[in-house]
Amino acid sequence: MKVKLLTAALCCAFLHTQAQSDSVMFKRIADEIMLNGTCYENLRVLCKTIGHRLSGTPQAAEAVKWGQKALEQAGADKVWLQPVDVPHWVRGQEKLSLRFKGDKDFKEVPMLSIGNTVGTEGKPMQAAVVMVNDIAEFNKLDIADIKGNIIFFNYRFRQDIINTFEGYGDAGKYRWLAPNVAAAKGAAGVIIRSVSTGEDDHPHTGSMRYADTVKPIPAVAVGNMTANLLEKECRKGGVTAEINSTCKMLGMVRSYNVIGEITGTEHPEKIVVVSGHLDSWDVGEGAHDDGAGCVQSIEVVRTLKALGIRPKYTIRTVLFMNEENGVKGGHAYADSAKARKENHILAIESDAGGFSPRGIGLDMKPEKKEKILAYRKLFYPYGVYDFDHEEGGVDISLLQRQGVPVAGLLPDPQRYFDLHHTRNDVFEQVNHRELKLGAVTLAGLVYLVSTHGL
Repeated sequence: MKVKLLTAALCCAFLHTQAQSDSVMFKRIADEIMLNGTCYENLRVLCKTIGHRLSGTPQAAEAVKWGQKALEQAGADKVWLQPVDVPHWVRGQEKLSLRFKGDKDFKEVPMLSIGNTVGTEGKPMQAAVVMVNDIAEFNKLDIADIKGNIIFFNYRFRQDIINTFEGYGDAGKYRWLAPNVAAAKGAAGVIIRSVSTGEDDHPHTGSMRYADTVKPIPAVAVGNMTANLLEKECRKGGVTAEINSTCKMLGMVRSYNVIGEITGTEHPEKIVVVSGHLDSWDVGEGAHDDGAGCVQSIEVVRTLKALGIRPKYTIRTVLFMNEENGVKGGHAYADSAKARKENHILAIESDAGGFSPRGIGLDMKPEKKEKILAYRKLFYPYGVYDFDHEEGGVDISLLQRQGVPVAGLLPDPQRYFDLHHTRNDVFEQVNHRELKLGAVTLAGLVYLVSTHGL
C-alpha cells in the first residue's frame, strides 16, 4: 500500500511540475507573439500590396510568392510549392436594377453575383420578381409562378442563433441550393438575401455549384437593407428586376499550395499541420477570410524558431489554395499525404476570422480529445475557454476522412458574418491584439502536441 501511495504521489508531483513547465513556456510563447509578432505586418502586406486573390487570378499567383517568402523569413527549415489545378471564375461587369409598382424607370441597387454563377452574357435580362421566404414556400408555388420569373429567396440569417457559424449553416444553404431548385423548375434567375448578420446594405458573395441536371441561371445576392425594401415592394406586387452581368467560368489554371515546415527532432515522420487558406473572394481584401489564418499559421513557425523550441514532431504550415470555390488545394494535399503514406497526428485550421480567440474545436476520438482537454487550464489566462465544439476546417476535412484528428481555432463569432465575403473584409477591420492572441492559441496548442504527443 505504501509503495502504491508513494508511486501515486510521485506521479502527481511529476504532473504538477510538467504543468508548471508548460505554463511557463505558454507565457514565453505569448510574450514573444504579443511583443515581437510579425503576423499583423504580414497581413498588412498581403492585403494592401496584393489585395483580394480569387483562385486562378494574377493576385492569387502573387499571393503564392508572398506566402513562400513569408515562410522562408519565418525560419522554416524547408518551404515548397505543391501544384494544384484550380477553377478560374471571373465576375466581370454586373448590375441589378429594380422597378417597383407604379415606377417608370429601373433603379440600380447594390449586389454581388454569387461565386461560380453564370451571367447574362452582357445582355439585360428582365423578369417579374416572385418572393418566397424559404424553400418550403417555394415548393408550394405553381410552375406558372416560377417559369420565366426571377425568384427572390427572402430567408433571413437567424439572429436568435447565438453561435453565428450555426446560423451560417442554417442560412447558407440558400446560396448554393436556391439557384438549383429554381433552375430545375424553369426560373429565369435568382436573387437571395445575403447570408449576413449585418444591419447594412453590403451584399455578400460566396460559392455555389450547379447540379448537372439543371440549366444554369444567373444568381445574385443583395444586402439586408435592399432585401428589406424588396420584401416590402413584393408584398405590393408588380416588381420587375433586370440583371446584366458578364460572369463566367474560364476553365482550370495551375496554382499552388504553399507549405513550410520545421523538422521534428525525435519523430520527424509524425506531422502536426497548422493552416489557413490563401485564396479569397474577389471583393475586399480577404483579411479575416482568410488572410488572418494564413499569417497566424506562419507566426507559429516564426515563434518556435525565435524561442529556440525544437519540436519532437514535424510542424508543417500549409497555406491552401482554392478553399472558397472548389477546395482543390485541400484535395491535392490530402491526396499527396495518402500517396506518400504520411503520418499526420493532428491537423489544425484557422478559418473563422481574426477576432479574439474564444476556443478550439476538437473533432477526434474521445481519448485524443481528453488528452487535449487536460491542457485547457493553460489557455484560460488568454481568454480561451470553449472546447465543446466539434470543429475542424474545410481544407483539413479531407485529411479527417483519412482518420486524421482535426481542430479549428474558434474566434469570437459575432461580427464575422457582417464582413464575410464582402467588400468590407479589409485589413482595417482586423485588430492587432486579437489577431496575435489567435496566433498565441495556435502556437500553444502546437507546442503542447509536439511536446507531449496525441
